[in-house]
Amino acid sequence: MALILGIETATKNCSVALFKDGIAIAEKEHISDGYTHAEQLTLFIQDVIDSANINLNKVEAVALSKGPGSYTGLRIGTSTAKGLCYALDIPLIAISTLKAMAFAMDKNEKSAIYCPMIDARRMEVFSALYDPNNKQIRGVQADVVNENTYEEFLANEIMFFGDGSLKCQEIINHKNAKFIEGIHPSAKNLGTLAKAKFENNDFEDVAYFEPYYLKDFVAGKKNA
Repeated sequence: MALILGIETATKNCSVALFKDGIAIAEKEHISDGYTHAEQLTLFIQDVIDSANINLNKVEAVALSKGPGSYTGLRIGTSTAKGLCYALDIPLIAISTLKAMAFAMDKNEKSAIYCPMIDARRMEVFSALYDPNNKQIRGVQADVVNENTYEEFLANEIMFFGDGSLKCQEIINHKNAKFIEGIHPSAKNLGTLAKAKFENNDFEDVAYFEPYYLKDFVAGKKNA
């Protein structure tokens, strides 16, 4: 019986879930444009642990959504996950945010190709392409989207989803392009992938692990 705590902070969704043998037994999340992860994450963890009526010391690993995504969100999630792993002396599991999104989507909607998209800036998105077996067809990239960006793959139906897909819907005008709204990365999507990594001892070096930023951090200008 593996008890794994899942943490997702790559986007606007601050999300925590607790899994028993890959099945979610407690979860809590909140989507906010204000990116309130720093204020909410540790409280959500405590709420999930309390809801499951277990002791935190029983958790056997922490599964972290590693990005790509928000630089600040990923830093908050990573530092919290590392702190728990050090304090509890348990392993850290890292899972691609996009891979977890594609894995979850395949359980609900069928398509030849899945393209999860995370909003970056302007017409840019972080995306990758996966087949129905969750095998990566095209690697993670920061795409500046135009009508030709995914043209070579549109001989088959592609399902676009995630907050980055909203701004692409009017640009990618193709009969094989399907868009699903309201999809965000969530900790509840980490369970099965985390369980597989746990069973294979596929762990990160807690001291040296860094989230997958994909792009360098660019600080915004402060308002006068």
